[in-house]
Amino acid sequence: MKITNVEVTSSSEPKQHPVRDALQLLDRNGVTSVTITTDEGISGSSRTYFGRLASSPDVLAKIITDQLAPAIIGDDPSLIRMIRDKLWRLTDYQGTGGLSLYGISAIDQALWDLQGKALGVPVWQLLGAQRTSIPTYAMVGWLELDIAELEQVSAHAMEQGFLGVKMKVGGGPLTEDVARISAVRNIIGPDAALMVDANQAFSYAEALRRGRAYEDLGCRWFEEPVPAADTESHVRLAERLDIPIAAGENRYGQLAFRDLIARGGVGVVQPDLRRAGGITDCFEIGLMAAGFSVPYASHGGGAHIHILAALPNTLYMESGLLPSDGSVQLVDGSYPLPIGPGLSSWND
Repeated sequence: MKITNVEVTSSSEPKQHPVRDALQLLDRNGVTSVTITTDEGISGSSRTYFGRLASSPDVLAKIITDQLAPAIIGDDPSLIRMIRDKLWRLTDYQGTGGLSLYGISAIDQALWDLQGKALGVPVWQLLGAQRTSIPTYAMVGWLELDIAELEQVSAHAMEQGFLGVKMKVGGGPLTEDVARISAVRNIIGPDAALMVDANQAFSYAEALRRGRAYEDLGCRWFEEPVPAADTESHVRLAERLDIPIAAGENRYGQLAFRDLIARGGVGVVQPDLRRAGGITDCFEIGLMAAGFSVPYASHGGGAHIHILAALPNTLYMESGLLPSDGSVQLVDGSYPLPIGPGLSSWND
């Protein structure tokens, strides 16, 4: 089987309900879609999401169409890691981290989807699953919500059967964070998981100060307390706080995780499919973390469910609220694995 065509489309439109974290307003629904076709008529697809900058999907589409796609025409699509390594070498001079890696990730996911469809099985079977469902929480606590809205959406998440919720912090003073966290805790109860996410907003000193408060409030983890590239501050925080530091969504490629994990700077590793390198690199990052007994929780859901099914150190899958039409149901706070071939998922 050989790759004969790579089709790329892109779109971007305003989000009906923009959401806010400590650093940015996510106000667009941007998508770059990739479909890889073979000489046997089998194809695989991926979708890459952008929440900001109207031009980003088009820029990514240009990189894939002009630079990455021509390099893989004629390749055997089952040689996924060979293709991954080729595209890293191809983009090294311009810098693989950033949109080049978004493109490699999009191709990687489409290749896994193609491989699953060629064999008629979901990708979690190809990776070697060791569980039939994935524990999940709802990321619902955005900063544009006032406390009453935050309470309402948190209650809705718990009614849908999630094991807990995650909320954004750092949009105002610590007293504001404490009031919002306390309100959510009162809604979800003392035993449900409650995580906080600062989206890289703090200095080391402020992260330490706030981390101690989040510990006292019983938060399960403190996500992205400082800029993603600042490994030293992650390590120092992990040494001085009892609350686990969760990080990884803004690190590019698996080598960016090596020192962070080995030095103890992360208590919950969280790669992002787009930035880390797709299915291949996220799975390898998960195995690296497992070697250090560090649990793995995805950034986002969708295709990530296949990786989470196969890793020995899976903790949680991140999700939004379930569809209102009842098409998806959690079982004991967990997503059942999708049964369709390729990268089908319950929460795309």
